[in-house]
Amino acid sequence: MNTEHFGRHRRKIMPAHLPAHPGDAAGYEALAAYATEKATVLNRHVLGYGDLAENEWAALGLAAPDLDTVRRYRLERIRGQLERFDLSAAILCDPLNVRYATDATNMQVWSTHNAVRYTFVALEGPVVAFDFHNCEHLSAHNYLVDEIRHGVPWFYFESGPRSEELAQRWADELADLVKLHGGGNHRIALDKARREGVAALEGHGITIHDGEEVMELARAIKCPDEIRAMRRSIAACEAAMKEMEAALRPGMTEWDLWSMLHAGNIRRGGEWIETHLLASGPRTNPWFQEASARVINEGELVAFDTDLVGPYGMCCDISRTWLCGDGLPTNEQRSLYQMAVDQIEANIGMLAPGSSFRELSHEATSLPDNYLANRYSVLFHGVGLCDEYPAVPYPADWAAGGYDGFLEPGMVVCVESYVGRHGGQEGVKLEEQLLITETGYERLSTYPWDARLMGRAI
Repeated sequence: MNTEHFGRHRRKIMPAHLPAHPGDAAGYEALAAYATEKATVLNRHVLGYGDLAENEWAALGLAAPDLDTVRRYRLERIRGQLERFDLSAAILCDPLNVRYATDATNMQVWSTHNAVRYTFVALEGPVVAFDFHNCEHLSAHNYLVDEIRHGVPWFYFESGPRSEELAQRWADELADLVKLHGGGNHRIALDKARREGVAALEGHGITIHDGEEVMELARAIKCPDEIRAMRRSIAACEAAMKEMEAALRPGMTEWDLWSMLHAGNIRRGGEWIETHLLASGPRTNPWFQEASARVINEGELVAFDTDLVGPYGMCCDISRTWLCGDGLPTNEQRSLYQMAVDQIEANIGMLAPGSSFRELSHEATSLPDNYLANRYSVLFHGVGLCDEYPAVPYPADWAAGGYDGFLEPGMVVCVESYVGRHGGQEGVKLEEQLLITETGYERLSTYPWDARLMGRAI
């Protein structure tokens, strides 16, 4: 369905100003336009984040981002990469790339395995958003989206044995857009699609470039207003973490504690948490145990990784380890914790524009040999709407998957440490989130290290 009243020249939506009803006797088109405008005024991205989050941000002096500026910047970033690779358009199916291009959300997690939402971005031409059944109004708040259409659902749940037929219909419609707006250039970026869709597009004479490369490089550099959004997301996450830490007590389960981060995120307008990484006591070594029904005991370490997609869709990816109960940590717990802090702080000191990924990998502070077997998967990684380019592994993993590049101003990176002795009882997980500036770095995460675990050994 094409929707003319969603064009680039529609008036800006004013929050809380509902349109006048045209009357029950109005025609179909008038009622449709009314419904769309009403839904747009009440869109979550227009309504904002509510008193709890706004008051917390105001108390911290965190200014609101200009979302129109963010949307324009992101579209320019995509088109800059299309031009760099001599591509006429991008077809974006990954929900996070759709979010980046349109700033519209719709059942984000569900959409990761039901590919009904996708967006066409021309290098020189329109942005056309395709959405789920009767969901066209969800992109109407963004005046940079020129046209909104009903998506073709060719995943098997909806299409069943007609999947190949509907994949062809999907490709036919997109190929028409490429031919209409590509200026004769049939080279495009495509991020994620099943082989039937790829084959159908290629059947139209379209050449496909890796759309993940295009979008990861586009998303890597954040504008100042994206950083303002990220500061607010981190503040919301850390407020929920403070609620968690205050509630931590012996006898509660890991799920009891983990649920508080989810609740705190949702109450502040956050979106979801990508993983389930919280563990206590012996479950902290090795790492990557997901939260469970296990009861947390007095004197045990509790470690977690937020992996949290918060307000504005910005990721807050930090890790902390706490001591449960009112007692003092053991000397081993202090030793693990101090080793992780020392590694994090030393490696943060390496961050600067122009630093190469190879240098970061091979010159970073590592771990003693009897801890390396349990090392984390990366030393550094990018972050934005989620974990993003780049990923910098330990030297031992460089040959298997490392790649070079350079830090640039505007990148946001996380510095990781997991310290758990091979065959040991417990482990410590820490992670900080930082902005690469013109002269070095700025710490964005602010949650303090655990004072008791930083204490002197006895």
